[in-house]
Amino acid sequence: MPSQIPKSSFQLHRITTTTNKQTQQSCTIPLPENVARYHAQSAGPNQCRSSVVQTIYAPVSTVWSVVRRFDNPQAYKHFVKSCNVIVGDGDVGTLREIHVVSGLPAARSTERLEILDDERHVLSFSVVGGDHRLANYRSVTTLHPTANGLGTVVVESYVVDIPSGNTTEDTCVFVDTIVRCNLQSLAQIAENTVKRNRSL
Repeated sequence: MPSQIPKSSFQLHRITTTTNKQTQQSCTIPLPENVARYHAQSAGPNQCRSSVVQTIYAPVSTVWSVVRRFDNPQAYKHFVKSCNVIVGDGDVGTLREIHVVSGLPAARSTERLEILDDERHVLSFSVVGGDHRLANYRSVTTLHPTANGLGTVVVESYVVDIPSGNTTEDTCVFVDTIVRCNLQSLAQIAENTVKRNRSL
């Protein structure tokens, strides 16, 4: 095995919030070539794509233990009310039905696990049904150690159809907001786990 994994400078979009205004900033994250390809999803006609990056002050193993649970997204996705696995046992091809909290323009979503790579820390799922407007949604989440090896950089990218009557910007702002909230929640849970373990 080579000692130096080839890196790819992958251009991502980071959404940040400052004084109730959302601004989109570009950032370059060096990703291993064998992982960068997962985020190289191309958007087709009438689709949009974006990525959100979150740094978490917890080791990759701690963060991955939460992310990899396809059967328990509500552990960190606060918009998810409940999840039922309807086909499979957590391997690729597993189908889950998500019920979302009230107040969102949806009630349920059926999602298929596309990739679960415990070695490279890659998870991908696609939306295959439901009563929402996120048609042909596909998400890829990858985890990477920070430069000092003590933290984790989470990259979540997605491709989705632009709903009729919406613009690319409308769609990306909506989805980016949900993804960002999920990743911030993930950070809080993982960091609290580290703090609890230190106090034992």
